[in-house]
Parts: sequence; C-alpha cells; structure tokens
Amino acid sequence: MIQTWQITPTDNLKLELDASTLDEVTQRLPEGYYSTFRTFDGGTRVLGLTSHLQRLYKPVATPEVDEPAFRRQLSALLQPYRPGEARVRAIMTKEGQVYLSIAPLSLLPREVYENGVRVEITELQREHPRLKSTSFIGRSDSERKHLAKEGIFEALLVKDGEILEGMTSNFFYVEKGDNVPYLGTARGEILLGITRETILDIARGRGLTVKYQPLKLSQLEAIHEAFITSSSRGVVPVVQVDEVTIGQGSPGPITKELLAAYEAHVLETAEKI
Repeated sequence: MIQTWQITPTDNLKLELDASTLDEVTQRLPEGYYSTFRTFDGGTRVLGLTSHLQRLYKPVATPEVDEPAFRRQLSALLQPYRPGEARVRAIMTKEGQVYLSIAPLSLLPREVYENGVRVEITELQREHPRLKSTSFIGRSDSERKHLAKEGIFEALLVKDGEILEGMTSNFFYVEKGDNVPYLGTARGEILLGITRETILDIARGRGLTVKYQPLKLSQLEAIHEAFITSSSRGVVPVVQVDEVTIGQGSPGPITKELLAAYEAHVLETAEKI
C-alpha cells in the first residue's frame, strides 16, 4: 500500500489519493522534480541520499522545506515500515512544495539477476535529460503500460541511432577493444543516475576501463554484455534488446562481478537518513 504526505517544515499532511503505483501518485500531484530510492539497514539508510536531495533542490529557487527538515520527516515517516525496507519517491514541485510517497519494498525475484531481462527500443525522448521531471512520467505512461502488458522489463531511449539510457534506468554495455574488455555508457543527454555513478566508481576501482560512448544500434549484435542500473533495482543484467540476443544470452562475467561488488558496496556506504 502506498502512502503519500505533503511535507512542511514542522509537520506532514497525509493525502488520500486513489493510486496503486508511485507513477499514478506522481501524476496526481503538481508538476515538478522527483527522485526514487530504496532504504537499507532496516529503513535507516539510503545510498546516495545527499545526491537524491540535490536532484530535487537544485532546480527550485524557494523550497518550502530545507534538507534537514526533509531528513527528519523522512525518518519519522519510515518508522512504521521498520525493521523492513521501503521504496520512496520524493517530489519537489516547481513552486517548492515537497511530497513523500512510501511503500513497502518489493524486491525483484533473484531469477531476474541470475537470468537477465529483455528490454526494447522506444522513440521516447526526455525534454530536459539532466532533470528528472515528473512530466516525463505522464508522457511515458502508454509505454509503461505496453511494457507491463508484453512482459518487457524496460525501454531504452534512442537518439540518432544511439542508445542513451533506459526509461527508468541507465544503460551500460561491455565490449572488447584490442581484446581488452571495457565498460561503455553514454554521458551526454542522459539523466546522471546515482547508481550509475556508483557503478562507474566501482568499475574503475577494479581496473576496468570506462569509455563514454553511447552504443549504436548497429553495434548491438557485437557487444558481449549489457546491463541497466537504478536506485531501486541496483544492477540488472540485460540479455535481449528487441530481437537481438546479447552475448551468450545470459549475464556475463563482468556484469556478475559488478553486481556482486555493488551489493557489497551498498551495505558499506549507504548514508544514515
């Protein structure tokens, strides 16, 4: 069950919204900016919470609630979910109002990470790629319903024949240059995801070369591995894009290595709320 509140500097107002998903909640609120994340350590920590808050606060001139008050209210509202974990969507409207929606965390089946997922190409584009605007949720609603109906995990946004990112994630691929594997991902015209930055740091720390090159659709059949990242789902292997099988059709060794490293990293570095 999703619960939603409007947050003030000293209190919160619970809203009664007829919505069964976070996206439906978002479409019933004033337009603005949002960030979605999950908790760790019994609802007490969030990976990259400071970065999530910067995503909300930076575009707005006069927020009604400062960051310390936001953290206090978030911690208080998470209390009934503890010691379990929660999925949270924070919204800052263009006028500076703050909303929080919280639901018990529903983890993906382990088979998703072990077997990988199928994704598809979409013609959707973000109006302002660097801003996580709630307006994009409304514009992508029909695509989301299509994915759910067809059992497709995610849609990849493409521009000029190049894969930029996922509709709700960032996209990575593994290729070999001079027989040495490297990790590729777009850097321009995408949302700079917080999990994306974590994976880039982990990859470099493990000696893996990173190249900021969006993957051309014409190169799909040549890559060895692919995966997507998001704050709620972590690292999810991709084994099929449209009708193209990636690599051997199962998660590759580098994807598995980064997935394991990410899960260990989260437990060590998630911020106290």
